[in-house]
Amino acid sequence: MDLADITYFFDCCMGQWSIERTYHYLTHQEIERSHTDFRVEAITPELRRKVLADNGYDPVENIDQLPGFQLAFRTLSDKGEEVSQELRALFVPKQQEGTVLSGDYLRDRAYEEDRPIISSFTYDQSNRELLMTTHYTRVVSIDSILLVNPNMRIRRILNYQRPAEGAVMDTLVLVGFGVEQKVG
Repeated sequence: MDLADITYFFDCCMGQWSIERTYHYLTHQEIERSHTDFRVEAITPELRRKVLADNGYDPVENIDQLPGFQLAFRTLSDKGEEVSQELRALFVPKQQEGTVLSGDYLRDRAYEEDRPIISSFTYDQSNRELLMTTHYTRVVSIDSILLVNPNMRIRRILNYQRPAEGAVMDTLVLVGFGVEQKVG
């Protein structure tokens, strides 16, 4: 498996970022704008192992070469609501088909629910897009990060109402768009 390009992607993500987002709540026809400041740092070997343990994940070979990060952010919505969070994430590639890597995306704390969570990811080297899919209790979140250049990313978030087992995911409840610019 070739991890050079996804490693470059995550190296570009390190640093301070300023984000402007718009969220469209489709269940009640509301639009919300928010500003987020966040800091992305390299994840330490100890925290990599903790993320695995928190998720009950089997030990992984070459864990220190796997992509991952520590993230702290503060979001302020146009309604004055403020959210701050810190988390650690680790990406465990499992297969590569052509330019696409796929595998598990582990966090010690989820965005929607305050618990460790294992999600799935794909990373397409041809366009530098990271796609993360998380099955929460009530929604399925599909989060895309497109690396435009080392200082700019475009974000797209699609939250679907979680369908019954085996049913099609076709009810969008939230759509988010963001422009993320590195500031340091």
